[in-house]
Amino acid sequence: MSIGILQPMYPHYRKEFIQNLIEKTGLKLYHYIDEDITKKEGFLSSKTPSTYIPSIYCKAFLLYNPFTLTRKHRILILPFHFAHISTWIILLLKKILNIKIILWGHGISVKRYLTEEVKPDWKLRLMLNLSDGAWLYMEKEKQQWQHFFPKKPITALRNTISGIEKILDYTPKQSDKELLKQKYRIKQNTILIFCARFESKFRRIDLLIEVIENLIPEKYGFIIIGEGKYKPDFTHYHNVYDFGGTYDREIKQELFTISDIYFQPGWVGLSIVEAMAYGLPVFTFKRSEDILQCVEYSYIVHTYNGMIFDNVTDFLDYMDKTDNKSYANMGINAQRTAKKLTMKQMTEKAIIHIKSIS
Repeated sequence: MSIGILQPMYPHYRKEFIQNLIEKTGLKLYHYIDEDITKKEGFLSSKTPSTYIPSIYCKAFLLYNPFTLTRKHRILILPFHFAHISTWIILLLKKILNIKIILWGHGISVKRYLTEEVKPDWKLRLMLNLSDGAWLYMEKEKQQWQHFFPKKPITALRNTISGIEKILDYTPKQSDKELLKQKYRIKQNTILIFCARFESKFRRIDLLIEVIENLIPEKYGFIIIGEGKYKPDFTHYHNVYDFGGTYDREIKQELFTISDIYFQPGWVGLSIVEAMAYGLPVFTFKRSEDILQCVEYSYIVHTYNGMIFDNVTDFLDYMDKTDNKSYANMGINAQRTAKKLTMKQMTEKAIIHIKSIS
């Protein structure tokens, strides 16, 4: 059973998943985005050996030589993206080529989520119909597509990050937190942490700034981890501690230990899994036409492992009336959520699915 998988690139947070699959199935890796572009977009490569497939990329449309993959493999795992012209060619010819296709992706447009959760995109529907199965990230989107294709093998991988077990094993003491605050010269009683790339305007950094400017600076501090073209200048905020693009596990571990809340106004994704593993509740805003959220947003259960606010006013009112004990209780539930998101279960789901269609 020869298996090939094609992705734009293989980032560091996906390393463990990919390596587990290689060990269990012997699959071969292919990528279509050059490593220099990967670095430019702020991603850290997993350094996992992968074969580059030259491609023509115009906006969302992608064309690569499909026969580079089809002549070598009997099962292909391809991006679930309707603008990939070569994927359409493979799907249309798969019976002639005697291969099977698994589509891997969100299964929905994050930018058009509110529309597509009511009426799925017909192009994605046609792609899924032509395929032999799909890997989706979350249960919500799986249930949506299973309604249209009840007999189609579709699995929800329950998206997670490499190294989550090590984070879950880390149990700091309260005294550690106070010592680390002294180390980093952080004086505020309540600390909110933001950890994401500033490469998308959909992060809604304007809302982050609004919150920073309206919370009492002597009481609330903000730790910022991340770089990118949309990053604002935080230097004139005395309660903001900017650590730039930090990938060092020890430093991040210390900064999350100091923090009480993970706060990201919009476009929340895998970063919330990391935050929950550290025992932090996730605070964000309700998905709307103006505030877009990635599929991992459905991990957040309002008042259980985080808070989902309608607007900044509601956020500020809540912060004014709540103390650190409430955040800590939600943080315990956040870690309970993270304990169900191990890399082992994500890998097992993928392998069971491969066997079901092979």
